[in-house]
Amino acid sequence: MRNSNIFITILGITALLFTSCKEEKASRIPFEVKTSMFDQNQKNDLGMKTPKGLETFTIFKPTDSTDQFSNGAVMIAFKDQLYCQWQSSAKDEDSEDTWVAYSSSTDGKHWSSPMILSSSLEDGISTSGGWWVSGDSLVAYINTWPSKVLPEGGFAYYKTSTDGIHWSEKKPVLMSDGSAMQGVFEQDPHTLPNGRIISAAHFQPGLVVAPIYTDDPKGLSGWKRANFSNISIKKDVSREIEPSWFLKENGNAVMVFRDQKSSHHSLASVSEDDGENWSTPVITDMPDSRSKQSAGNLPNGVAFLVNNPVQDKKRTPLAITLSLNGSRFDEAFVLRKTDDIQPLQYEGKYKRPGYHYPKSFVWKQHLYVSYTTNKEDVQYTKIPLSSLNIE
Repeated sequence: MRNSNIFITILGITALLFTSCKEEKASRIPFEVKTSMFDQNQKNDLGMKTPKGLETFTIFKPTDSTDQFSNGAVMIAFKDQLYCQWQSSAKDEDSEDTWVAYSSSTDGKHWSSPMILSSSLEDGISTSGGWWVSGDSLVAYINTWPSKVLPEGGFAYYKTSTDGIHWSEKKPVLMSDGSAMQGVFEQDPHTLPNGRIISAAHFQPGLVVAPIYTDDPKGLSGWKRANFSNISIKKDVSREIEPSWFLKENGNAVMVFRDQKSSHHSLASVSEDDGENWSTPVITDMPDSRSKQSAGNLPNGVAFLVNNPVQDKKRTPLAITLSLNGSRFDEAFVLRKTDDIQPLQYEGKYKRPGYHYPKSFVWKQHLYVSYTTNKEDVQYTKIPLSSLNIE
């Protein structure tokens, strides 16, 4: 009888420990995904529906007499006008002639010819770093990559404008100690409810990603590198790169990363203290083509993630996945189908069919998602927020 009681007690303790381990493991994963939303056998749309009222527009289309490579398209609204910046080159990705172009529009349908936001360097290249709006000022972030910096890495700069035409001189983005940021700025800064701005940067030496934050409402200075541990660093590049982030219903921030190790799932990390400390990233159930993505929140608090939710390197289709509370993503829509894609017009290094590097923002009751198609056409898709209501 005594041995039986001991055996039962041991079983009870074992079950308790097993349950505790399962709960602890689950608590370390920032969010769950209803993976059955994505039928990987249906290559055109993964079995997803298209949101009502969706529209797609072209900002720039290459010709024989223009640059033929584009990537890193990012949009913003400023003083009732739309702006888009992207990196541009004659033919190849990250070639020595790479510069930052931008275009503007009053109606979203007709866009100006590409203008120079930042020229290529004499000894390196310039790439797009995204936007910020502070009061009467439009901030353009620009990343520079001097060829003499080894291992490969860069620096974050900014320009400001009050009219979207005339720009200040390029100045370095500053850390909280007044030093220039020794890294390239990621394109997805957002604010917490308390006004703090959270983004990420890929720091030297090499490209080692870390969340960053500042309480400077202009987003120009006061940046701090958060307490964050990378999973691994290989050939001077961290496994997790090119993140964006959203806010959960409980107030925690979740940063989502591309996985350079090609698990074809998103990595994610969580912060419970306004971006100052982050958990070590883990693999989530979110399928991903191993590309840049865009996360955020709709005005009603719904969390979203825009990416190519496929389990290979093909960057089609383009989709948005939604969560009421940021803890479970269980509804998804297709934004651009595989069969919708236009033919590749020009050959170039690293160019291939697909909807590349989406970025997003909300304006006038719509979600705007910008990207480059085939790394040559600069396009965006506009979705009415009313079509993204979930329960």
